[in-house]
Amino acid sequence: MLRSCQTRTRTMRGAWLLAGTLLLAACAHRPATVTTEPCASPPADADWPVATATEAGFDAPALCGVLTEVARSEANIHSLLVERGGKLVAELYRRGPDSSMEWMFGLRNPFDADVAYDAGRLHDVRSVSKSITALVVGIEVAKGRMPAPDTPVVTAAPELAQLARDGHGAITLEHLLTMSSGLDWQEWGHWPLTSDEIRLFWKRDTMRFVMDRALAATPGSSFRYSGGNTQLLGELLRRRTGKSVAELAQEELFAPMGVRDWKWVEDTHGRPLAFAGLRLRPRDMLKFGRLVNQHGSWRGQQLVPADWMERATHQRMPSGFSWFSVDGRDAGYGYQWWTGHLQWRGQDLEWASAVGNGGQRVFVIPALDLSIVMTAGDYGELGIHREEGRILASIASALKPQPASKK
Repeated sequence: MLRSCQTRTRTMRGAWLLAGTLLLAACAHRPATVTTEPCASPPADADWPVATATEAGFDAPALCGVLTEVARSEANIHSLLVERGGKLVAELYRRGPDSSMEWMFGLRNPFDADVAYDAGRLHDVRSVSKSITALVVGIEVAKGRMPAPDTPVVTAAPELAQLARDGHGAITLEHLLTMSSGLDWQEWGHWPLTSDEIRLFWKRDTMRFVMDRALAATPGSSFRYSGGNTQLLGELLRRRTGKSVAELAQEELFAPMGVRDWKWVEDTHGRPLAFAGLRLRPRDMLKFGRLVNQHGSWRGQQLVPADWMERATHQRMPSGFSWFSVDGRDAGYGYQWWTGHLQWRGQDLEWASAVGNGGQRVFVIPALDLSIVMTAGDYGELGIHREEGRILASIASALKPQPASKK
């Protein structure tokens, strides 16, 4: 069954990657167009009961205004979903250009037709995969199959013991989780063929590839975003448990949460890309927002330990990076989840978010019992995140001041 849920991508070669890169550069942006009525009540299903905007505590015309603006926008946004208190309030889908990890690891083919998204179609979640991987790590730590976060990597993986030099022996699992390993890593803003992240697609020994590099900073001292940190966590999961991150996610999260349709794209050696390979339906992405709001519990079952969820979704490292925030302030970073604050009716509220390249977002405001999901197709463009931050703030502003009842 698991094999049917995964994508095999083992035949890529460097020449293909170069060709795909050239096609990506040639691709002109086309705006998305709406495929659903923006303010219509979404259909209920076995996973999601529905509430009207008014029942959920929103100013209905204000929320409809935000949804209508998104529906008419030229931004390449593919979906927008809102839930509060465990009930689906809004659901919008659009048609637009996309670049799936299933094809050439996401390098855009300009000859592809636009994709008409709906509730049944999978979407790349890109680095939201990191956030799910971190939850799996927490589950396995609680079960004693992964070592505690303060364990040095070279202790967790004795085969790397010879790399415990020049400060490398101080790198812990927590440093990997918080993107503070200090390892030199070139990812953001780099041409694909020079990006260290892209090289993870075909490297046979990814653990050594990540760890055997110079330290650019003392471990734990500063934030440096690295898909390599997450892939190293995925490899540690496999070596410590005998199962891939995809298999563990299926057992520990997807099956109990009713996530039945998913894929996890693999590298050229058949290993799930822990840092970027997951594909989900937006309604299933939204379940992870509800899981955060319920402190790791799903329908009465504690799937993720509450203390791990607390660590994951609260700042443990300042990022110095504002693109993923909703108000221009620098975001923080927990265990592979972004964190921050927003002003809401005179209150400074905390938020947590799983964020993926191109505009993938699971956004949670626990104090408002609110979760929002967005998917988009502007890969490699930071501007989409600023646009989505503005939309997220507008949705929160449409919520009336009375508190929601916690479920």
